[in-house]
Amino acid sequence: MGGAFLAAAILARLGSRIELPTIPLFILAGILLGPHTPGIVLVSDPHDLEMLSALGLVLLLFYLGLEFHLDDLKAGGRKMALAGGTYLALNVGAGLGFGFALGWGTSEALVLAGVLGISSSAIVTKVLVDLGRIGNPETKPILGIIVVEDIFLALYLAALQPILSGADSLSAAVMDGAKAFGFLLALALAARYGTKLVSRFIATKDDELLVISFLGIAVFVAGVSEWFGVADAIGAFMVGLMLGGTTSGDRIRKLVHPLRDAFGAIFFFAFGLSINPGDLPTVLWPVLAAVAVTLVMNIVAGISAARINGFGAGPAANISTTLLARGEFALILATMAAGASLDARLAPFIAGYVLILAVLGPLAAGRSHWLARVLPGGRGRNGGDGDGGQPGKPGRLEEASATR
Repeated sequence: MGGAFLAAAILARLGSRIELPTIPLFILAGILLGPHTPGIVLVSDPHDLEMLSALGLVLLLFYLGLEFHLDDLKAGGRKMALAGGTYLALNVGAGLGFGFALGWGTSEALVLAGVLGISSSAIVTKVLVDLGRIGNPETKPILGIIVVEDIFLALYLAALQPILSGADSLSAAVMDGAKAFGFLLALALAARYGTKLVSRFIATKDDELLVISFLGIAVFVAGVSEWFGVADAIGAFMVGLMLGGTTSGDRIRKLVHPLRDAFGAIFFFAFGLSINPGDLPTVLWPVLAAVAVTLVMNIVAGISAARINGFGAGPAANISTTLLARGEFALILATMAAGASLDARLAPFIAGYVLILAVLGPLAAGRSHWLARVLPGGRGRNGGDGDGGQPGKPGRLEEASATR
């Protein structure tokens, strides 16, 4: 574990000198020091880090919830739902069509629809934090799309499970989907109406007790969410949404930072451990074709989301590039596909596709102003309305916090 932290830190320090984002470097550390690459092997079994990796994902989404206010969700709910639905229709639809075009089978096409259609919540969160865009206006639709994706994810997994397992019970799939949706609704109601009660429960002047309290609540609800068929990450997000509105919200945001950064690094390191570079050449061309499809669909979806919200070319480019990365959900689908004895090419395809976009996504997000120049309305306007997405530029929330 110490070696994992040190390797991630050393590579990240080297990368920072040439302005590379930390996410692909953490992943690279996992690949180089994992069981699938010759040389030093720090972790022979990626499952050894499974719990710590899950904790990293939970803390990343918990922090995202802290920064996302219910008033924002209420005020822009219709636009967020429309932007999220458009994003899913374009990307999941393109993924399904791409899966059928490969000719690997119907079940494989359904898996690929999810792989190509769903963004990585963890990478999106890290990109927004690293680039200082949490307070930017286009971040609201980005977060809205993530929420819609997570709701879709819960229903999609519930529907896909009986198909992959060979079950023919439609009623079982419907029941699983209803259970997941009901739990999501319960979490939303708790976040909306339970803030005062929770605020009294966790209120304390002792930082140690406050850390233990919010960490316990976040991890517990994430675990219960999984039991109900909802992604643990969305459970943690809803807890962050609730605690962010309490009287202790500002202190929690400050205290969670080192936990988020440390365990987030382990999440991406563990992600790298699961990738076997030796399997990638056999599926290189399908992977590159899928990456091209995803790039096009994300640009179209980003422009659509920006127009729905009345934004210009700069925010459209930010939305397109920030949501580009694929990650943890694709790996979940790869595991499900392996257990269902589907086409053997699926696992290396998913690994290669996710690896390329996990690296390309953060790099593209940091240089989104390049894309903004070629989008409609972007020429001669430095990327259009709003924040042009320059790396390191603080978001409006950060500027307001500094002023206070």
